[in-house]
Amino acid sequence: MILLQSHSRFLLQTLLTRAQNLDKAVELDYQWIEFDDVRYHVQVTMKNPNLLLLSVSLPNPPPEAMSFDGLPLGAIEAIKTTYGTGFQILDPPRDGFSLTLKLNFSKVRPDEELLTKLASIREVVMGAPLKIIFKHLASRTVAPELDRLVAIMHRPNETFFLVPQADKVTVAFPMRFKDSVDTILATSFFKEFVEARRAAALNTAPSCSWSPTAPQELEGAPKETLSANAGFVTFVIFPRHVEGKKLDRTVWNLSTFHAYVSYHVKFSEGFMHTRMRRRVESMIQALDQAKPLEKTRSMNNKSFKRLGLNEANHTNSK
Repeated sequence: MILLQSHSRFLLQTLLTRAQNLDKAVELDYQWIEFDDVRYHVQVTMKNPNLLLLSVSLPNPPPEAMSFDGLPLGAIEAIKTTYGTGFQILDPPRDGFSLTLKLNFSKVRPDEELLTKLASIREVVMGAPLKIIFKHLASRTVAPELDRLVAIMHRPNETFFLVPQADKVTVAFPMRFKDSVDTILATSFFKEFVEARRAAALNTAPSCSWSPTAPQELEGAPKETLSANAGFVTFVIFPRHVEGKKLDRTVWNLSTFHAYVSYHVKFSEGFMHTRMRRRVESMIQALDQAKPLEKTRSMNNKSFKRLGLNEANHTNSK
């Protein structure tokens, strides 16, 4: 299975191209949208060619999600920790965006490692509340400012839930799909996903379960957030899953879990359509080969042609 990359490939390529051509005064004005409705805007002007503005627009958080000025809990602190003093956070951000960063290439050495971090701005911002919870889990504590049930936005108007405890964190995803075929494929995918977790090679992976109804841990959640036509997927994260370098990987995989499932559902659907088309083509080819050919018979040096019924009647009437 394919895991989504934490950095935006187009953003990284744009940043690398600009960093490699700082001696050229060029104007850039790129806007694009990536999965889960996250929108980017990169701008460089001819007047200030060493200044680059990166703006990010996140989906509007639903009422139950933790957010401050349109950003997830801990996002500003995570940006400062990740990027240091080389980046300036504009307040307020550009119109229509949740966050705007200003990068001055004359003050920051634009190496590939730094630009890759900048291209991972989505992971830094949207994964901030997860990191707060999981860092406490690694030290076997619970953040005092958190509620018993924490809602985190991950898609437009959709959240997933965490139940933080000192020894584990339960993560529950209400899974929704607009297309009925996607719902059926996703349900089958979840059942296989849970079954695969039982393999001996995955004993150390987080435990996983699927249920068509809301798990007990979501008791007290707003009723409108528990409508899920593809059921609920639950993971249990233990301290060993967030130690050291595992933290970033766990945060990214959880924050993009729905996108990961959607990718494989659409891929499976496309694969089945391709197989169906090939099957139909092979059947048509077989039918074409089975058509009767015009046959002739030779008897006493005379040739006879097999006639159809209409041709025979026409000949007899002469």
